[in-house]
Amino acid sequence: MSRRGIVSRSLFNTSKALVVILSFVLISTSFTEGGRTPVRAQNGIVSSASRLASEAGVEALKQGGNAVDAAIATAFALAVTWPSAGNIGGGGFMVYHGEDGHATTFDFREKAPIAATERMYLGLDGQVVNNSNHIGMLAIGVPGTVAGLYKAHQELGSLPWEDLVAPAVALARDGIPISYSLQTGFARSANRFRQYPSSAKKFFRADGSLYELGETWVQPDLAHTLELIQDNGRDGFYRGENAERLAGFMAANGGLITEEDLAQYQPVEREPIRGTYRGYEIVSMPPPSSGGVALVEMLNILEGYDLAELGHNSADYLHVLTEAMRRAYADRAEHLGDPDFNESMPLDRLMNKDYAATLRASIDMDEKSESSPSEFAQVYESEETTHFSVVDKDGNMVSVTYTLEFGYGSAIVAEGGGYLLNNELGDFNAVPGLTDTRGNIGTAPNLVAPEKRPLSSMTPTIVAQNGKPVFATGSPGGKTIINTTMQTILNIIDHGFNIAEAIEAGRIHHQWLPDFTSIESSGFSADTIRLYEAKGHSTRERGSQGAAMGVYYNREEGLFEGAADSRRGDGAAVGY
Repeated sequence: MSRRGIVSRSLFNTSKALVVILSFVLISTSFTEGGRTPVRAQNGIVSSASRLASEAGVEALKQGGNAVDAAIATAFALAVTWPSAGNIGGGGFMVYHGEDGHATTFDFREKAPIAATERMYLGLDGQVVNNSNHIGMLAIGVPGTVAGLYKAHQELGSLPWEDLVAPAVALARDGIPISYSLQTGFARSANRFRQYPSSAKKFFRADGSLYELGETWVQPDLAHTLELIQDNGRDGFYRGENAERLAGFMAANGGLITEEDLAQYQPVEREPIRGTYRGYEIVSMPPPSSGGVALVEMLNILEGYDLAELGHNSADYLHVLTEAMRRAYADRAEHLGDPDFNESMPLDRLMNKDYAATLRASIDMDEKSESSPSEFAQVYESEETTHFSVVDKDGNMVSVTYTLEFGYGSAIVAEGGGYLLNNELGDFNAVPGLTDTRGNIGTAPNLVAPEKRPLSSMTPTIVAQNGKPVFATGSPGGKTIINTTMQTILNIIDHGFNIAEAIEAGRIHHQWLPDFTSIESSGFSADTIRLYEAKGHSTRERGSQGAAMGVYYNREEGLFEGAADSRRGDGAAVGY
């Protein structure tokens, strides 16, 4: 049953949207803070990887919209301002929790085309040909973002659809300044873009050179596609002009997506994954995301330890986190996939506290466990995703993670459409039955099949108490997403950090196989790492892990708090 409100008059128009957003740029320092100090606001906050996108979402809140409205405006704006992961050519997940206790999720993960087959990437030798499951037209899944956002709007939105797309149209049509992040991102991916004329047209000047810092970047083809979506809803993308153009482009270049694939794509509203942790309720994404199940399994294991007593990021603390991660990721590899193709996934058992107690009993505080290379390894999953969190004046929260897979996805821009296409089919197990320590995995739940959704680690999550949302969190980062999200939750519940401190704190990651722990190089002392390694753990330093975006309802003070991870330079939490 639809929970959508009705607004009788349009509150945005395309020209006004640009003026509003430009004015926000001039005064945004009044609304944002950085580092370990959260943004505080009385009427709502949007935290995302792009300041302009956060401002577009806040404008929806200012015009009387709710958290879902703001999330939709933010998502479309990110498709313009954060092209490495923001998208209309990819897919993802949304978790909603209302102040009234209603919680739901929207699955708009990409699907394999109807023509996809289990062995579509393999040569005669049974091996993947030229990394074709990650690179090129065969890696592109049927996009889900537009359909998912439209379904969420139909169920829970309040402002007119066209008004929520309007800011993105204006940003694409009138242009945005080239930031340092955009400039360096374009330069890093330049060779990929040059392989495709449609991509070169979008990401380079007319003379083929790179844009300079501060230049205005105009995206007319994307503006036109967004206008089709603005005027026609989901049909603006999945039928008519855009569908014909995209299907023709795929056919001309060896891709599989057809007009039938686009017309048949449907997002799914699913019941959330629900768990409990120290009196809090964990509301997260179900399969085909593995995030919610693994998150609840790990929290169940860790609930049996006094983490505060162990000390934040002490060697013993990192040890028990690692052992919980090791066990949950092993279960993830063995059991999880698209629920529409896997009816027997043992979700209740994996999230059962008695099962967690059994796993906890196998943990030795003095010595690490072994990850057996004879069992399941982990298929590669790109870290280039984006997350945003929203809270509105009534306390309703939305947590969204969506992606193109690699940074800039396939690097292929749909000819005439102006938007990047994903390479999400690389998240399937490409070689049936092949599992090895190099990272290949061939277990059945996540093999390629027509119209199947690949398994994901995206973990948009809302933590509630007594049926009311307390904070929303999530992160990009491929396989690291689940562990980043968990550590932000532990930082708040066990260690009493505010939302900004929770996001900025140092993080680790272990995914069972390969059997090593990645540790942020600036987040831990040498002594802590030495004591941790003395338990047998192998470590590798990394520059950063993830980029969490969070919002928090401080009910004692009647204020909303938010933070954007400083690990992503263009990120901003904006409130009013």
